[in-house]
Amino acid sequence: MADRVRCFAAVGVLTAGALAAAAASAEAPAGLKAYVSQDAPALVLEHVRVIDGTGAAALEDQRIDIVNGRIARVGSAKLRIAYPKDAKVLDLTGRTVIPGLVGMHEHLFYPTAERAPDRLSLYGEMGDSAPRLYLAGGVTTARTTGSTEPYTDLALKAQIDAGKRPGPKLRVTGPYIGDYEGLIPQLHTLTGAEDAARTVDYWAAEGVTSFKAYMSIKPEELKAAIEHAHAHGLKITGHLCVVGFREAAALGIDDLEHGIAVDTEFYPGKKPGQCPADEAEKDLAQNLDIESAPVQTMIRDLVAHHVAVTSTLAVFEISVPNRPPMAKQTRAQRVLSPPSWAGYLRTRSRIAEENDPVDGAVLKKEMQFERDFVKAGGLLLAGADPTSFGGVLPGFADQRGLELLVEAGFTPLEAIHIATQNGALFLGESDSIGTIAAGKAADLVVLNGNPVAKIDDVENVEIVFKDGLGYDPEKLIASVAGIVGLR
Repeated sequence: MADRVRCFAAVGVLTAGALAAAAASAEAPAGLKAYVSQDAPALVLEHVRVIDGTGAAALEDQRIDIVNGRIARVGSAKLRIAYPKDAKVLDLTGRTVIPGLVGMHEHLFYPTAERAPDRLSLYGEMGDSAPRLYLAGGVTTARTTGSTEPYTDLALKAQIDAGKRPGPKLRVTGPYIGDYEGLIPQLHTLTGAEDAARTVDYWAAEGVTSFKAYMSIKPEELKAAIEHAHAHGLKITGHLCVVGFREAAALGIDDLEHGIAVDTEFYPGKKPGQCPADEAEKDLAQNLDIESAPVQTMIRDLVAHHVAVTSTLAVFEISVPNRPPMAKQTRAQRVLSPPSWAGYLRTRSRIAEENDPVDGAVLKKEMQFERDFVKAGGLLLAGADPTSFGGVLPGFADQRGLELLVEAGFTPLEAIHIATQNGALFLGESDSIGTIAAGKAADLVVLNGNPVAKIDDVENVEIVFKDGLGYDPEKLIASVAGIVGLR
């Protein structure tokens, strides 16, 4: 799994005048109209179950009033309170409303199909498909945690904010600060600390709002990147290998991606300046005890330094034989290009034939680590990471991540809290996104079913509201059928 995962091993204020105007009118912008099913300036969601994202128990038979793109009121549907003027009332009996997901490890690229041993490891920009799939899956805010085409990502954000095309509220991360042993030509190989600082300064000026350090980055380079990101008032996360988690925390990093599955500091054979990813992963699976004193000390150290951790269980799961169940992948088959789907099936089959126990052990220990991190007071975030060898798709994998958090031992309410309010807290946007409360942006996901009783119901998305506009997930998905892996 090491190679497969490492090769790239989220609700907010109104973002633009066009969307604000749309929310106050009865009509969606022209670029969105084909995908919007609800665009009245005042809406009432009647008789819904509300999971507010705070971790509190679900409330039955509730009413949510939406006026001009914001939540005007949340309360019991039994109370005889007048509807907002000219409101459209939707009877949603049997449905559950959760906050829009705040995806904290998302990408707008995907592995290209038909890789062969003598071909480059390249990732194609999914500018058409990824934003639509995120929104269809209930992700209304997404941090692009590492970019291969940052100018494209910034341009897409501007178009989405202006209401010209559908997608989540993008929080654009700059290009990777560091690479993976020069194997991915789309990544820049750093020449030292000055280069890391220069890269951060340049892209901060270009408009990115966060950074991601990558595997081969050295301690002095990471230190420079952190200092310069913080000087711009921006945060930096990392998928690290050369640098261990405790060293990164001491240097001031804000977030760590993936969890202990990629932390090499406990590998006995580790040498300074080197990235023993494969060896450390095998040692983790076979020898490392998550309840041991060194690991627990590391967890407490991260919490003391206020370092968040981003869970990406869906991308680790695909390297475990026969996971996820094929029934979970029918949606992926629908939207992937035929070569991309065929390539995914070939690799999945090979993983099943090899039946390597390491990958299953790594997934299990990562789940244990995430439980312990939260128990210790750590801020756990969640995201899809639609990379590896394929099959992990925007939106769909964010939903799968919720299901895997429950498999890991979190309650459905806790899993939803991790994927909504926690992301908003990290982004500094909890006053406007991440929970369901009066005054906040109407970024809401209407589910057919009850995820408290059955977490898989997070897949049954009927409407996704973003700033009060209600999107039809089926129309969004249908618009990209067969093109994921191409564009």
